[in-house]
Amino acid sequence: MSNILRTALIGLLVGIIGTGIGGSMAFILKNPSKRFLSSTIGLSSGLMIAIVTFELLPEAFMLGGMFASVIGIGLGAFTAALLDSFLSKLRYIQRRGGQGYIKTGILLGIGIALHNFPEGLAIGSGFVAHERLGIGLAIVIALHNMPEGLAMVTPMRAGGYSRIKSFSLTLLAGAPMGIGALAGAFIGEHAYWLIGTCLAFAGGTMLFITLGELIPKGKELDNSRISTFFAIIGFMVGILISKRF
Repeated sequence: MSNILRTALIGLLVGIIGTGIGGSMAFILKNPSKRFLSSTIGLSSGLMIAIVTFELLPEAFMLGGMFASVIGIGLGAFTAALLDSFLSKLRYIQRRGGQGYIKTGILLGIGIALHNFPEGLAIGSGFVAHERLGIGLAIVIALHNMPEGLAMVTPMRAGGYSRIKSFSLTLLAGAPMGIGALAGAFIGEHAYWLIGTCLAFAGGTMLFITLGELIPKGKELDNSRISTFFAIIGFMVGILISKRF
């Protein structure tokens, strides 16, 4: 097997395993109470904000520069807003109902897929630069993708998707990392500026979805401070993950 194909396979496995472990929560969420779902969505929201703030965006600033990263964040948020509007008008989403949770889960899945592509680029480029760097990035990114899988599967289960379907969609959201790793292996060191811009774009989409969809949905499920408390806990855990790895 060539080095390029091996790198692409590693990226694919990292994306699928990382989000899949988080998505496996679908099998635990059998008949979850609204308070439990609110807590989980709050926890996921805090994790996502911390990872975007302390991991994605600093990396984007370092690789792509401040100006390009700020533009990338704005474009990412604008793209997420367009997707939000488009999904809201789909008859399938309207027919499924689920108080908008299905739309939130699909939006988050798209954001995670966008996020995984530039992370795949980082893995591919890392292997080209130095195999140890590529392996280190793969481990870190797999760990960071676990809360993303959890964040995606929770609103889907709340909206009525089956456990198998919710879990399968989290695996699908991780697949673009393999494509990114393949592209990164080809581009190598010359992709660093592109990786930074892509990371900022993904950060913008994730911020829009978390602030505009996940946090409000957590409050809707349980009209108390439970989702807020868990969002803060998730934020603190996200800081530890970012700084530890």
